[in-house]
Amino acid sequence: MSARHRQTPAPAESRARALVIGMFVLLILGFIFLRGLASDEGGPEDTTPDVAAGSTTTTPGEESPTTTSGDGTATSSTTAGSPASSLPPLQSIELELVFDGFRQPTVLSAPAGDDRLFVAQRVGVIRILDENREMLDPAFLDITDRVLAGGIEQGLLGLTFHPDYANNGRFFVYYTDKQGRRQLSEFAVSVSDPSRANPDSEKVIIERDQPPDATDIRHYGGNIHFGPDGYLWVSVGDGADSRAQGQDPNTIFGAVLRVDVDSGDPYSIPPDNPFVNGGGAAEVWAFGLRNPWRFAIDSVDGMVYIADVGHADQEEINVVPLSEGGHNFGWSDVEGTRCFHVQDCDLSLYTSPAITYTHEEGLSVTGGFVYRGDEIPELHGTYFYSDWVNQWIRSFKYVDGQAIEEKDWTEELGGPFGQPNTYGLDGHGELYLVTHGGQIYKFTASR
Repeated sequence: MSARHRQTPAPAESRARALVIGMFVLLILGFIFLRGLASDEGGPEDTTPDVAAGSTTTTPGEESPTTTSGDGTATSSTTAGSPASSLPPLQSIELELVFDGFRQPTVLSAPAGDDRLFVAQRVGVIRILDENREMLDPAFLDITDRVLAGGIEQGLLGLTFHPDYANNGRFFVYYTDKQGRRQLSEFAVSVSDPSRANPDSEKVIIERDQPPDATDIRHYGGNIHFGPDGYLWVSVGDGADSRAQGQDPNTIFGAVLRVDVDSGDPYSIPPDNPFVNGGGAAEVWAFGLRNPWRFAIDSVDGMVYIADVGHADQEEINVVPLSEGGHNFGWSDVEGTRCFHVQDCDLSLYTSPAITYTHEEGLSVTGGFVYRGDEIPELHGTYFYSDWVNQWIRSFKYVDGQAIEEKDWTEELGGPFGQPNTYGLDGHGELYLVTHGGQIYKFTASR
């Protein structure tokens, strides 16, 4: 073999050597490029994705997005993304009829996270609408044998589920019994059927006759909710005995109560209740109310919204912090923002309402909830309420101690829809309007 042939590699060997050299050069160039990026002024490239306008994100030190249980208590949400992150622009808010045919419904509620709706009827029956909004048969609970519903303000008036209902099956109702007494009771769901409660499981928590000087079978209140503190809150009317009950904190009448149903027999008193050491009944959290038919607790803004039905001239909604018990709302010395039974009263001695309206606008306030659902994030922080007689729907936001952004929705929503008996929240925090005539409407968004 000649010297020339010994120094010249074969064609295949040459191509392989060229490929190896090329790959090595590319690796060197890539390493130099990456080092250049890392040493660029400002540090490594920010790889955080852009956030869509109007969405909600959380950073260390900020609150997480919230959802609301059927009981109205807002809680932190760990759902990926935020309610507004991928929603199209809002075109309008609408009321969607989801069911028609209940007999004088008084409450709509649901356990947290549950897709069903539980609707209480004044006669003493609780029915379930399933996830398709079809009524299940038989009833979830039927206690017509023990409920008195003779007067329009009597009957099964309150329903709420224990925060740990999914595990313990406990729920609570407020009703007037056959003797006309107001009664708060606990029941349990059936161990074999999640769509049926056990009517024999009743445990009486509170039982009271009407006051001795009651002038009528009215003013029972009857709303019940669990607060974010885990305690059960109860609204109680003055029993149509305004002069003797309204300004007496030693009675449970004309008051909002707060009790611990997870300890004691049948309950214990929260240690931070305002009158736990005297000066009033230990159960009383606030007093000076006439007929607080509906109230709501919003743990996001830390406020309690109490709608109190008026007498002669004014309806009122009181908004006070969860952390401040002991409020005296003035009845019957005061009605709304004016002196009533006490002439030339000192209004500074009482907690003033956030909102009032006169009987030229309406005659019986129906309180609602602060919206915290995911479907209409544009409404977050908006409190809805109505008038039972004039059948309108209004709202406001409560910010820095003031009611702002007041709005009448009646015409925009296509109302009136009938006598608004109550508002309700489903297990995912979405808002419903319930009429005395038996219709269930859901607040929805058109996008």
